[in-house]
Amino acid sequence: MPTEQLELPSPGRLLLTISWNLGESLGLPVAGYLIGAGLSGRAAGMVAGTAVVWLTAFVRRLATGSVPGLLMISALVLTLQTALVVATGSELVFLLQFPLANLALCLLFARTAPTGKPLIGELAAEVAALRLPPRPLPGLDKFFRAATWLWASIFAASAVALAALMAVEPYTLVLLLATVITVAGICAGALISGVWFIRVLRRFGLRVSFG
Repeated sequence: MPTEQLELPSPGRLLLTISWNLGESLGLPVAGYLIGAGLSGRAAGMVAGTAVVWLTAFVRRLATGSVPGLLMISALVLTLQTALVVATGSELVFLLQFPLANLALCLLFARTAPTGKPLIGELAAEVAALRLPPRPLPGLDKFFRAATWLWASIFAASAVALAALMAVEPYTLVLLLATVITVAGICAGALISGVWFIRVLRRFGLRVSFG
């Protein structure tokens, strides 16, 4: 039986594809927030970041006919955060947006994990342009579902940790630790998912071709 192959773009194009997706989903909203916050404060920054991400989604829709999942996730989560901050103007609520955003991501990943379209599989196809063989691969499908549960768990743990920090630490320290926890969680999830993916490929005799 021939070895099944998964296809990725060439390394250079793969890096460009990932960078483009991360840039429009994370980089542009952050830039919008920094500019808005620098001009008129936190609330204006949140509104600017949200406006930028929805404008990006609108342009994507016009240009390609669809909106990438990562961009849509960024838009929905940022909209939730902005609504909380603008509606109350409270410093406590500004901090509360971080655990609530992680909780929203946890629920989003968990909702798709048991379905036929787990979110990790969808993101792999969109962000990394991973192409699967025409016929179903049960082992790989199982991995995508399990990896989606993994990410749901990571976001759940981050939400709990951030909520606990809010109860015991001062405002400025929570902001710093929120960044550290978020980045650490994403890096850990990416590392675990990558190693796990390689083991699944070896276990089921799958190969990845580039180009």
